[in-house]
Amino acid sequence: MELMQLEMFVAVVEQRSINKAADKVFRTQPAISIALRKLENEIGAGLIHRSRPCDYKLTPAGELLYSYATRLLNLRNEAVVALTDLKQLRRGAVRIGANESTSIYLLPQLVHSFRQHHPEIKIDVSSGHSQQLVCELEERRLDIALLAYRPQQHDFDARLIMHDELVLIVNPKHHLKNISQVHVCDLASEAVVIEGPASSLHDKVVDTFRLHHTTLNVQVEAANIETVKKMVARGVGIAFVPLICVQEDVMEGKLVVIPVIGLQHRRSLWAVRRYDTESHATVAFMRLVNSLSENVGTLGTVNDRQPPESADVVDLKLRRNGLRRLN
Repeated sequence: MELMQLEMFVAVVEQRSINKAADKVFRTQPAISIALRKLENEIGAGLIHRSRPCDYKLTPAGELLYSYATRLLNLRNEAVVALTDLKQLRRGAVRIGANESTSIYLLPQLVHSFRQHHPEIKIDVSSGHSQQLVCELEERRLDIALLAYRPQQHDFDARLIMHDELVLIVNPKHHLKNISQVHVCDLASEAVVIEGPASSLHDKVVDTFRLHHTTLNVQVEAANIETVKKMVARGVGIAFVPLICVQEDVMEGKLVVIPVIGLQHRRSLWAVRRYDTESHATVAFMRLVNSLSENVGTLGTVNDRQPPESADVVDLKLRRNGLRRLN
């Protein structure tokens, strides 16, 4: 029993004519007659009373088959429409994983832009550390992962979104707030608020201070960047966070960014998917990343935007060496 045979049978019943049914399904009259005979032979019963040439009254078997055939054909039509909608991005979903800073400060921009073009696509967002996100991508539990590094897997398609950097933030009332630049060595006496050891940024800060043989005076270890920012805004201490996480706070005057000599940690943010994905929505999201990356580019580097060797920096250097500046 084939769908085409059922379609011919339904057309005969509804058109009450083999000739009209043939026109509707784009088949010849003999093809319609053959399809009906094959159905009757397979079922083992007649489908249409043939006592009168133009009377297409159904037999009990014909009525039962007609009820199932119409439902099957409707399901076939629904499936075709659904698959067309999926291909043309009128339906579907994208599962995106990101770390904390990316999911809060970058992903909303990407999702907003994507939904402007494809409002029917559902976005499912989850958060985790980079290694966890890569594993979920390999196991196909994610469609896209937003990572702070480019993974080495050959079956991954990675697209650069933007560049970011680690910066020093202080409270607007902090004594360093008006200093143009500061050296890592000048921060030995400062109370530092830092993310927990599970964070990769924690290791970057620790390594930077160790490299400059400077004591890292950690006063608070916080679970996430938002907590770190709030601690700094309250004056608990200073902190090192990705620049992308504090741009709005700086514009609103809640935090101040101080360029740090000796702190050079720039990172790239990548959108990553499996090459073998067949999701039209996932491919469309990656296309969006490509187009946005040309406009988003880099946030710029704080040190590059500041004047070198200001008078304040000289003062700090002199004090660090136990000297006094001559006027």
